[in-house]
Amino acid sequence: MQFVLTAHDRADALALRLDTRPAHLDYLRSIAGSLVFAGPMLDDEGKPCGSVMVYEAPDRAAAEALVAQDPYSKAGLFEKAELKGYRVVVRDGVVGA
Repeated sequence: MQFVLTAHDRADALALRLDTRPAHLDYLRSIAGSLVFAGPMLDDEGKPCGSVMVYEAPDRAAAEALVAQDPYSKAGLFEKAELKGYRVVVRDGVVGA
């Protein structure tokens, strides 16, 4: 099952994000088999202000564990984070069921 994380950074947390980014990227590499895609949300100036990640996990508890182990989560980067079930309907321009 897939789960999407939408996480918004705390105000004035860009320095924390940048300092934690190398550990975050190492973590993403270590769980690459559980990631469908991941990337930062950008503000109007093009600066990172949050994250969107889609995980493949057997259940919600496993997805929550993946989120909890992320260095961004451990550093307290996110002001608000929401994890929901997710299903791809359009991939590479092809609409599925």
